[in-house]
Amino acid sequence: MSRRPTVDVISLGCSKNLVDSERLLAMFGRSGIDARLADTPGERESDAVVINTCGFIGDAKEESINTILEAAGAKDAGRVGKVIVMGCLSERYSGELPAELPEVDAWYGKFDWPEIVKLMAREHPAVIDYDRVITTPRHHAYLKISEGCNRFCAFCAIPLITGRMHSRPIEDLEAEVKALTRRGVREFNVIAQDLSSYGLDLAGHHHRLPELVERLADIDGVEWLRLHYAYPSDFPYGILPVMAARDNVCSYMDIALQHISDRVLENMRRHITGAQTRELIARMREEVPDLHLRTTLMVGFPGEGEREFDELMEFVKQTRFERMGAFAYCEEEDTYAARNFRDIIPQDEKLRRLDALMALQEKISLEQQEAKVGKTLRVMVDREESEFYVGRTQWDSPEVDPEVLVRKTMPLKPGVFADVTVESAMPFELIAVPAGEASSVQS
Repeated sequence: MSRRPTVDVISLGCSKNLVDSERLLAMFGRSGIDARLADTPGERESDAVVINTCGFIGDAKEESINTILEAAGAKDAGRVGKVIVMGCLSERYSGELPAELPEVDAWYGKFDWPEIVKLMAREHPAVIDYDRVITTPRHHAYLKISEGCNRFCAFCAIPLITGRMHSRPIEDLEAEVKALTRRGVREFNVIAQDLSSYGLDLAGHHHRLPELVERLADIDGVEWLRLHYAYPSDFPYGILPVMAARDNVCSYMDIALQHISDRVLENMRRHITGAQTRELIARMREEVPDLHLRTTLMVGFPGEGEREFDELMEFVKQTRFERMGAFAYCEEEDTYAARNFRDIIPQDEKLRRLDALMALQEKISLEQQEAKVGKTLRVMVDREESEFYVGRTQWDSPEVDPEVLVRKTMPLKPGVFADVTVESAMPFELIAVPAGEASSVQS
């Protein structure tokens, strides 16, 4: 009997990339290939390493290049056969990278990567659409509902990589969720480059996110649906009553606002004003009173002077986001900003602003976390560690949001829900005990 080919897949970047890597693993498995997700090249001797790259910003591109070079080193050492590169970086720089990195055996882009299976197995496997090997803890998974983006923000290279937006039909998404619930998935983190525009390219050309979420929420076994990466302009307000009415739709919205200054928003080509942004937030919080907002903000974009940055700081101070991330502007070639603005703000000034913004958010986060002390919350238990069970509330997305450390006063299992009482708080963690145990632990 011939030996099964072995392949390690390294998935870099966002959760949308991870879904593609999971699909690739399923294709390999159905083709008789021993494939697994790996953290670094050369963890085991393998016939090939496939690197699913990210090309969004400078740091991500650097990580991708370094991983490719590391894989080339493992190849030279005899631990790896072929080095294969796919994903966003190779899609964007398909004309330049092969000459610069001759150590790579094969290059694939964002959408032609199923050909990798043909390369390794010498055949096209018959694969169920969106069949996947779940690499997250088995009780939760990401659900990618569309690909691409039509927004063309000034700073963003993603439309140059992924092209125009393509929404997946609701029926396909229902079928995928039903299949995953049969495999034990209970929590679905709904992702897209632009959640707000879902359905605009489907029949009828109207917002279909509310309809999609309602239909997914009706599926037996779906305990949590959490929404990621909405766009503030042309926001589908119909999702708010769905979120308020459905217990299994988390009161959580990840919506990247980027800035509040009209001048900066105009330069960014965000198609929204500061006043409209504030109106959006007010309406969201009015219609979903326990809503937790996650946003991403950018400092140092061309046009952001001290006045604009002070306005951003005041906006964060007043809005008190429950979850917030931020980054410093990094010019990306071929974008509107790179062609039309000079990146003149010094890097150390960008980092000063970033540090100040995140210090403010840490203070806000601690105050909000402390407000949960004494409350009983429902958490999903993710894993067991030496001193605690680690879980998340409906307001905590995997990888990016706070966690709840639950004392081991009674046995709990990963993948189950538990009611816990919060004992103490840190900016990005809560300490809790199983509900009913608080008084005995404190006495």
